[in-house]
Amino acid sequence: MRRFLLLYATQKGQAKAIAEEICEKAFAHGFSADLHCISESDKYDLKTETAPLVVVVSTTGTGDPPDTARKFVKAIQDKALPADFFAHLHYGLLGLGDSEYTYFCNGGKIIDKRLQELGAQHFYDTGHADDCVGLELVVEPWIDGLWAALTKHFMASRGKEERNGALKMASNASQRMDPVKPELLRIESQVELLRLHDPGRKDSEVREQNTVNRNQSSAPPAESESSLTHSVPPLSQASLNIPALPPEYLQVHLQESLGQEESQASVISVDPIFQVPISKAVQLTTDDAIKTTLLLELDISKTDFSYQPGDAFNVICPNSDSEVQNLLQRLQLTDRREHCVLLKIKADTKKKGAALPQHIPEGCSLQFILTWCLEIRAVPKKALLRALSDYTSDGPEKRRLQELCSRQGAADYNRLMRDAHASLFDLLLAFPSCQPPLRLLLGGLVQGAPGLKLGRDMSQNSQMEDDSVFVLIVSWGLHVHRREKILFEELVSGEGTFSGSLTRDWRH
Repeated sequence: MRRFLLLYATQKGQAKAIAEEICEKAFAHGFSADLHCISESDKYDLKTETAPLVVVVSTTGTGDPPDTARKFVKAIQDKALPADFFAHLHYGLLGLGDSEYTYFCNGGKIIDKRLQELGAQHFYDTGHADDCVGLELVVEPWIDGLWAALTKHFMASRGKEERNGALKMASNASQRMDPVKPELLRIESQVELLRLHDPGRKDSEVREQNTVNRNQSSAPPAESESSLTHSVPPLSQASLNIPALPPEYLQVHLQESLGQEESQASVISVDPIFQVPISKAVQLTTDDAIKTTLLLELDISKTDFSYQPGDAFNVICPNSDSEVQNLLQRLQLTDRREHCVLLKIKADTKKKGAALPQHIPEGCSLQFILTWCLEIRAVPKKALLRALSDYTSDGPEKRRLQELCSRQGAADYNRLMRDAHASLFDLLLAFPSCQPPLRLLLGGLVQGAPGLKLGRDMSQNSQMEDDSVFVLIVSWGLHVHRREKILFEELVSGEGTFSGSLTRDWRH
């Protein structure tokens, strides 16, 4: 099997999750991914690496590579290295960032530029994914195109080896192997993806899909425009390329609680969490302004609080009680909301490097976890839609979920899910036959730690009025999500308290 080296540099797990997705999809495309964190320098050696390299890099601080990449970046920035140090290396790089910051995707750009300076060559164009509008808009097509690029690279390498071998066997021969034309490579790589028969697919799945198609063909005439639950031709009649389903790895047990007290301190965070009253909240711009700005005054008189330029606030904003209760009712778990959630890795899981989700604290109730530890307001990712389709009994509903997560349904997903800021609960309401198990929601397919970063650069956006009042200016543009609008409305009302943590800026 064709091997490539897959490295990730992550701060809070996003780059790692994307690298793991690439690793899991590689096998289905005929590749073997050798996956490592970029900090694990004892497990790979770029100086002697002959396989193609794929790198996923996030950005932190004021445009810096993540902490896990510091040692790597320091090593490759050694000025004593010759210009051809990595001339043997062929690589593709995916950078993650947020365009609301000055140095967008700079962590990936630093590594990309230095590899080029040391002679490394791209076998695949660099991708820059923007968290401001949705990482998946770049990540998903970048991953989809990776397999064709790898195929082209391996075919070109094989052709080069064959030519070199022929020259050694007959040095006086004039015949040389012509390079394969890019057009033919693209056709061949696409043919690999368009297999009419998948031996790994069960007959029952084929029969089920045929039943879905028959149900759709006998359905009433389609409407002129698609909706969340209804598609129109050509999508409704198309063959679908849907994402591979991640291996199951988590077991969830609900145990009657012993009545222990729970608080925000139970929320897992690498940074200190504090809770302070909002003494003043004023919207400084008009409702029709392109960018909305708030002035917040926080009473920190009873908090041991200090900050420095470059820090940022992360607001820990709980999901509303009504949203949590609605979700519990939809999952048929209302009577078990106070039960303690116990997590365990499945003994027979095929997931490489499976680990318990870090955003789920031990010994907390189901209601606490749904309130504080899961971002149920966020737009569901395509991986979640793919998983939900397997727990949907109604044929047309199952087909529609598959369409929304497929490559062919990208336009519908963007318009009906991402642009409409549809939530997990919206999805479950729209597809009543979908009955997902709790492990699906806790296993990483739903974003963790509901929250929002407020302070962009505290040297510019904040100041101390005196020793007891902290003034924070908060601004956001047109891409703000519904969950953020709800939070801002709560902040402007001045009700309740400000709960959050102080960090070294934004991390992926």
